[in-house]
Amino acid sequence: MKTFIVLALVLVLAALASAGLFMLRKGNDTAGRDARMARALAWRVGLSIALFLFVLLSWRMGWIQPTGLPIVR
Repeated sequence: MKTFIVLALVLVLAALASAGLFMLRKGNDTAGRDARMARALAWRVGLSIALFLFVLLSWRMGWIQPTGLPIVR
């Protein structure tokens, strides 16, 4: 479970990094660059929403349990 969540977070960061690279890339084809950047950002949003829904589903099914913060006295 933890591996899947970490992998999904890495994919979200990779999509964000690729959008940043598309934004910074120089060239004459600004329409193509903008389209690729928008597609990468759409992937990031989609992956983030899917990860959020997966965590909610996992909690609802009992696969993960909230532990909270430990109280130090």
